[in-house]
Amino acid sequence: QVQLVQSGGGLVEPGGSLRLSCAASGSIFSIYAMGWYRQAPGKQRELVAGFGSGAKINYADSVKGRFTISRDNAKNTVYLQINSLIPEETAVYYCNVVVVFTDGSRLGSWGQGTQVTVSS
Repeated sequence: QVQLVQSGGGLVEPGGSLRLSCAASGSIFSIYAMGWYRQAPGKQRELVAGFGSGAKINYADSVKGRFTISRDNAKNTVYLQINSLIPEETAVYYCNVVVVFTDGSRLGSWGQGTQVTVSS
């Protein structure tokens, strides 16, 4: 079993910045993949940024140069630094983590979501 706890988020003015974090806990052997998604009202959930296998990083085209994903392996934590926010990026942001257990099995889990509202 894996628990994901998100923090960060809130209300920010256009052009502002926020830092989101997501900590995984449980009987984790290693982290296979970690990423951030967002879901705006009336829209599908979309990938914002993520670490794949081999530490490859992927960003959505719309956030390149403004968002930065990072991780602390010792803490099983992934971060998302988001800069130069625009109102259209108002959404619930979710982390997703795929963990590897000691028996080699994998499990993907979602964080509880955190609201990011961009408004003046």
